Amino acid sequence: MNLSKDLIAASSTPLVLGILTEGESYGYEIVKRVGELSGGTLQWTDGMLYPLLHRLEHQALLKSIWRTADTGRKRKYYHITAKGHKTLAEQSQQWEAINKALEKIWRNLNDRSNLAGADL
Repeated sequence: MNLSKDLIAASSTPLVLGILTEGESYGYEIVKRVGELSGGTLQWTDGMLYPLLHRLEHQALLKSIWRTADTGRKRKYYHITAKGHKTLAEQSQQWEAINKALEKIWRNLNDRSNLAGADL
């Protein structure tokens, strides 16, 4: 399934902030978690993720720290801030309102489709 770029862009901030509520993480882990949460539908790239992480950090929604992993490799770990938690709560309410409206529309479409099929 091809998802629109607009839909992916709109959902990217709450996805990243939500993932970071599970605990701090680094870029590759975030990309992997997005794939897991979407059942493989969302396949983010570094080119999409890192500009988003930098923007969210600039907006003080998350902070980062360099750490050395067990492998000896340095990684930049991200964690959500208090402002990020507040923003996520606000966006969660907005997405719930949109989701409710869409569910009603789809239910109506399905009901009409079922009625049309019964006429055959």
